[in-house]
Amino acid sequence: MATRNRRLSAEDLWRLARPAQPTLSPDGAQACVSVTTYDMEENKGTSKLWLLSTFGGKPRPLTEAGEKDGEPRWSPDGTTIAFVARRDKDEEPQLWLIAPDGGEARRITRMPTGVAGIKWFPDSRRVAFISWVWPDAVGYRALEERLKAQKESKVKAHVVEHESYRFWDHWLSDGRVPRLFVVDVRTQRITDLFANTPYELPRADPAAHHYDISPDGGEIAFTFDPHEEKRFDHEHHIVALDLRRKRFRTLTKGSRLDHEGPSYSPDGKWLAILTRNLRRSYLAETRIALLERSSGRLHPLPASWDRSAHAPVAWSGDSGSLVFLAEDRGRTHAWRWRLGEDEPEVAALGGTVMDFAVAGDALAFVRNTMSTPPAVFCTTPERGERRLDAFNDDVMAGIPLGTVREMWIRGWHGEKVQMWVIYPPDFDPKKKWPLLHNIHGGPHGIWGDNFHFRWNNHVFAAQGYVVACVNYHGSSSFGQKFLESITGQWGKRELADVEAGTDHLLRTGYIDRRRLLAAGGSYGGYMVAWMNGHTDRYKAYVCHAGCFDWTAMFADDVWYWSPRELGATYWDDPARVDGQNPRALAGRMKTPTLVIHGLLDYRVPDAQALAYYNTLKARKVPARLVFFPDENHWILKPQNSRLWYREFFAWLERHAPPRRKGRR
Repeated sequence: MATRNRRLSAEDLWRLARPAQPTLSPDGAQACVSVTTYDMEENKGTSKLWLLSTFGGKPRPLTEAGEKDGEPRWSPDGTTIAFVARRDKDEEPQLWLIAPDGGEARRITRMPTGVAGIKWFPDSRRVAFISWVWPDAVGYRALEERLKAQKESKVKAHVVEHESYRFWDHWLSDGRVPRLFVVDVRTQRITDLFANTPYELPRADPAAHHYDISPDGGEIAFTFDPHEEKRFDHEHHIVALDLRRKRFRTLTKGSRLDHEGPSYSPDGKWLAILTRNLRRSYLAETRIALLERSSGRLHPLPASWDRSAHAPVAWSGDSGSLVFLAEDRGRTHAWRWRLGEDEPEVAALGGTVMDFAVAGDALAFVRNTMSTPPAVFCTTPERGERRLDAFNDDVMAGIPLGTVREMWIRGWHGEKVQMWVIYPPDFDPKKKWPLLHNIHGGPHGIWGDNFHFRWNNHVFAAQGYVVACVNYHGSSSFGQKFLESITGQWGKRELADVEAGTDHLLRTGYIDRRRLLAAGGSYGGYMVAWMNGHTDRYKAYVCHAGCFDWTAMFADDVWYWSPRELGATYWDDPARVDGQNPRALAGRMKTPTLVIHGLLDYRVPDAQALAYYNTLKARKVPARLVFFPDENHWILKPQNSRLWYREFFAWLERHAPPRRKGRR
C-alpha cells in the first residue's frame, strides 16, 4: 500500500500490474486478459490470466501455475480459452486450454520450437499457431533432435549470406523460418501448413495479425515476402491457402503496393488488408483496403484521412465496420470505420489504447494515459464505457502526480509543434525550476499521452524537474507531410523544435536558465549528441542507446534504412551524411554526458555508445558510462531498471540539482 503524499518512484513502476492482450467471450459478457507482475528481488516478471465481467464485479484469476501465461483467445463456441504458456523454464512456450469457469489447464502441444500467434478455427476444434522451424526438419522428432544438437553444440558461430540476419536483439542465422501450423485439440495432431513449400511468414516479429482464417474454416490468408532474399523493407503480398485442395493463390498479384494483416469479414465477402505505397515513399502511410473475395478486386478505403492504421484490423459482428488503432496528435485511439463512410470515427478515446478485442458490438481494450497506468475497459452502444479492473489502484493510492499540460508552440520556421509539459507535484510558478527535455526516439514516433514504464515523466517530475516532451518535425500522428519533413536533413528541424520548447518555457519565468537538461533514447540519443555539437546552454545530457556515427551505424540490423532517411550512403556522398552526423561535430562538444547502452542492442550497436564515450573522454568532457551486458535496446529487467533510474537522477543532480540551498 502506498504511503500518502510520497513521490512516484522507479520502484513503484515495478509494483504496477501490466494488463494486456484482451479477448472477449462471443457474447461480449466476459473479458480475459494476461496480467504481468514483477518481483524486484527475483528480478523477473510472471504473467497469468484474469477473467473480468463486462457488466461489473470483481476480477478473478484464471491461471496460477504459469510463468508466462499470455495470448488468451476465446473459442468461437464460448466454452474454452486457449493461451500460450511456459510452465517449464527450459522449454519453449506451448498451447494450453482452460475452461472460463476455471479448473486445471490442459496442455495441447509439445512443439520443440514453441508456439506463438494463436488463432481458433471457427469450429472450435482446431487452433492455428506460428513456430520457427527448420524447413528440412520434418516431424516432431526431427525438430527435437535439431534443436537439441543446436543447444549442445560447442560451436556458437553465426554463418550467413543473407542481408537481414539480425533483428533487434536476436540473430536470424540458424536456418529457421516462421511457419503456420494447425493442431487438432482433441487428437493433438499437428500439421505443418507450409510443408514442402517456399512459404513462410515475415521474419520481423511474426504475429497473429499476419494471418487469418476464413469464416467457413476452409481458407487461410497470410502475409508473404515473395522475394528469394528476405528483407524487412520488402513489398509483401497476401497469399491464400485452400485447406481442402492444398492450393496456394496470391490474392494481391499484380498490385504495386505492400500488403499485410489480412482479416476476413464475418460474412465471408471481404478481406481487409493493410497497404502501403512503398514506391512513393519508404515512409508511406498505412491504409486499409478491402479485397472482394468473389471478384478479387482491391477497393481502397478513402485516402482523405491522413493517418496510418495499425495492425490488427478487426470486423464488427455484422461485417459493417472495421476497428483498428491509429495515432492522432500524440494520442492513440481505437477507431471504427463504417463501410461507405469517408472517414473513421473514434470508438475508444485515448490517452493510448494499447490492445483491443471485438465481439459483436462490444469492444474491450487496455488504455493508459500520461497520469494513469494501464487499465482494462469495455464499451458497448447500450452501456457506454466501463472500467473492468482495479489492478493498480492500491499502488497509485496516495501518490500525488503533477499536472500534465498539452501545449502548441511555434517550432522550425514558425510551424506549430505539440509539446507535453509535466510539472512536479508541488509546482509553484513563483519559484525557479530546472528543465528536463525528454526527447523521443524513432524519429518517426511520438511522445504520446501514455504511461511509459522505462522513461516515466512523472517519476522524472517527482524529482523536482519540469519535464518537456516535444513532438518535433518527423514525429508520427500529425500527418504525412509532417512525418516526411525531415528526410535528408536529420537534426535541423528537430533541434529547432526542441530549442523552441526551451525558449517558450523560459519566457514563463519559472524555468532556471542555468539548469537546463536534455535526455533521449535511440533517435532521442542521437538528438542529444547532435545538440552537444550545436549548443552549450544545457548543463548535461543523458544519451541512452543513441546514434553517434551514421557511417558506423551500417553495422545495425536494418542498415538499408538510414541511407534512405539521410538521402545518401556514406560512400556516395560522405559530405551529406556528415552534415547530419554527430561524430562530425565532436570538436565542438563540451557538455557533460551520461552514456547508457546494452550489449544486445542490434538496432543501435553498442560500439556507438563506446565511441561517443571515448570521444568525450579524449576531449576531457565529463562523461560516465553505464553499460548493461544483459540488455538490448531497452532496459527490461527490474534491478537493471532500478540502477538505470538511480544513475539517471544522480547525473542530473550532479550537474543541475532540482534544489538549491533549501529553495527551488
